[in-house]
Amino acid sequence: MARRVITLEEQIEKAQVEVAQAKQKYDKAVDKLESLLTKRKERDSKELIAAFTASDKTLADVLAFLQGQKEPEEAENDI
Repeated sequence: MARRVITLEEQIEKAQVEVAQAKQKYDKAVDKLESLLTKRKERDSKELIAAFTASDKTLADVLAFLQGQKEPEEAENDI
């Protein structure tokens, strides 16, 4: 049985199809990742708000902590 020779054009067409399929798979994976990251951010935000609401800290205290500054009471004691 004779072997059929695959032309350069056929190889290029096959490669183009493979690349298109890989891109679709990649795009789908990126969309899924972005969706999951968004859900995690929303969950973390809700958890942070719940913790802040349940705490006795002021907004200024929380912002100072998040910015790496000392709490207002500690800063006054250092003077």
